Amino acid sequence: MHLHHAIFFKSPTTPSAPPPQNGPSPYPITIQNPTSRQFIHSIFPISRKTQNHYYCYSILNCRGGIEEIPVSKRSLNTLSFCNNNDNNASDVDDGRLRNVGVIKEIDVATLGNLCVDIVLNVPQLPPKPVDQRKAYLDDLSKSPPDKRYWEAGGNCNMAIAAARLGLRCATIGHVGDEIYGQFLLDVLHDEGINIVEMNEENSSSGAAYETLLCWVLVDPMQRHGFCSRADFTKEPAFSWMRDLSNKVKMAIKHSKILFCNGYGFDELTPGLLVSALDYAVEVGTSVFFDPGPRGKTLLSGSPDEQRALDKFLRMSDVLLLTSEEAESLTGIRNPVLAGQELLQKGIRTNWVIVKMGSKGSLLISMSSISCSPAFKVNVIDTVGCGDSFVAAIAFGFMHKMPLVHTLTIANAVGAATAMGCGAGRNVATLEQVIELVRKSDLNEDDRFWMELLNEDFDIEQVTMLSKLVMNGSNGRLNRLSLQKVVSEMLSKLECARLERVVPL
Repeated sequence: MHLHHAIFFKSPTTPSAPPPQNGPSPYPITIQNPTSRQFIHSIFPISRKTQNHYYCYSILNCRGGIEEIPVSKRSLNTLSFCNNNDNNASDVDDGRLRNVGVIKEIDVATLGNLCVDIVLNVPQLPPKPVDQRKAYLDDLSKSPPDKRYWEAGGNCNMAIAAARLGLRCATIGHVGDEIYGQFLLDVLHDEGINIVEMNEENSSSGAAYETLLCWVLVDPMQRHGFCSRADFTKEPAFSWMRDLSNKVKMAIKHSKILFCNGYGFDELTPGLLVSALDYAVEVGTSVFFDPGPRGKTLLSGSPDEQRALDKFLRMSDVLLLTSEEAESLTGIRNPVLAGQELLQKGIRTNWVIVKMGSKGSLLISMSSISCSPAFKVNVIDTVGCGDSFVAAIAFGFMHKMPLVHTLTIANAVGAATAMGCGAGRNVATLEQVIELVRKSDLNEDDRFWMELLNEDFDIEQVTMLSKLVMNGSNGRLNRLSLQKVVSEMLSKLECARLERVVPL
């Protein structure tokens, strides 16, 4: 049995950004259930000449799923807003409501790349030749590894890091009906993350339907090697999956952000990934794309892979890359210039974010460059740092934080994860991030940044986080005080801790 809630407000609501003078606002109005902090609803306004009405038509059921019910004149399963006593929504056609008024209950959904990492210490990393690597993997797989070496991997890392920041998360992907699949489901459930199964035929069996395992091999020098069955076949691991199910479309439609990365191509066909991208664009879901190391191989891959990569680079709202990956995709060594190249070629691209490890990160938009040095930490393990970084970028994006603040919190979450061992359940907790931010120990390298920014970028403003100076500007370079940024970040993080659903 499903429990449905209907809420109607007659009083005005406060939008998250000032309304425009003419036409409907592009910003959602966000309201919160007064009896629960768990669900926040975003309503997009429909403007009229004489009055503004705000409508939406989606609900949550008590089992944690999403149901969509057409709005009718007397529907009780709706949530509507207006500025006066007129609560008659019947003169707005249902089709308009379906396209505009969907409640996006999910903050972030990840697409594909769900796997179980088997983390093992080995005397040496696997050999590079494919046949030798295959023999190495076959030898490892002869007997099931002890469960203490298992960990949730792939996009689970990003989802767990985002959930620990207080975001409502879902993972869209396939897990098998065996012990590894059950392990993943249990981990995600414990972290408060929903999973949307892409395979509607739950009775399917065989090796092609099994949960993907990724062997994470660590040598005595703490270098990592990765191995999975997807490395030894030309077809994606789940190439039998051809179409987006209605459940998957519903999850994308009700998500504010859809995160995809290059490793998704190891599991899903280029056509299926592009279908998800196209549908996200159609229903107004922002797309984050991190090509990762696979970007370089996709660039020289099959025609379908090349077309899919090109489309993700052009149609994503936010691109995230390392400086090496940005160079490999553009041929431009300077990460700022490479980011600007990707931005100019993009159709929907608003941000290009370049990760530079211990140096920090950059965010390039059409009108500005934002720079944030990294935090100094004792690095134990870098696995999962990039995924944690992306989760924090989503946090800043969702909360409309200033760009330097968004980079700084992402650097902090990535650095806090690096202080632990492994990813999955070992990614940074909110408490670890807050503690790191409070220490405010930046790895500042002014010479590096000045050399990096000593180019003609045709940008009006460059903003940099700095602990050495108070707020001020020198030409186009505007320095932001670390103390001021940290104070504002801590306020936001403390709010996230108070509102978080997942236990400490």
